[in-house]
Amino acid sequence: MTQTRSRMEAACSLLAESERRYLLYQLAETRRGNLEDIVTEIAAWERGERGAVDSEYRQRVYVSLVHNHLPRLADYDIIDYDLRSGDIVLEEGFDEIRPLLEQFKQTESEPELRETPLP
Repeated sequence: MTQTRSRMEAACSLLAESERRYLLYQLAETRRGNLEDIVTEIAAWERGERGAVDSEYRQRVYVSLVHNHLPRLADYDIIDYDLRSGDIVLEEGFDEIRPLLEQFKQTESEPELRETPLP
């Protein structure tokens, strides 16, 4: 029981950060993505903009993903990534947290996020 509880706590902790959730929402559609495209999408979501996001803000999101969020998700076998190519793919661990991610999605403040189901 302790092991199950700690896995649940780890999953909740991972999903508590909006950038990690947005990353996983993006990847859930195709199970893979490109870092540059995902950085642009996350920056737009965070800023509430659909147009171009300034390069300084995109750089902040990029650094945050590369130095924090991608390694954490990879440590739990949720994603695998290659910084040279920019490829990010979902791993088997994603399927374990998917139901919890769906619950988190229903609590997002943006209606368009809540209304779009995970594929």
